[in-house]
Amino acid sequence: MSLTDADVRRIAHLARLAVSDTEVEAARGQLNGIFDMVEALRAVDTTGIEPMAHAVEMGQRLRDDAVTAPDLRDKYQAAAPAVEDGLYLVPKVIE
Repeated sequence: MSLTDADVRRIAHLARLAVSDTEVEAARGQLNGIFDMVEALRAVDTTGIEPMAHAVEMGQRLRDDAVTAPDLRDKYQAAAPAVEDGLYLVPKVIE
């Protein structure tokens, strides 16, 4: 697939981009290069190949799930005007 200058101008209009004549030529070359790359990828036979989530099989390094900060909820809620069961109570705003 090869784009024309009119195609590039239409794409720029849809994207609300102002492009000059030199920018249209440069963008046409870049977009045609992208389309050529996509066509090359489509030409590769991928039958029998399972889809992968990542190009390299790797695992996530995880740290131990341990509490490192003290529980200060009661201290913070002591200054609140209304608290119930560990939750802040606020006036109803929406009817």
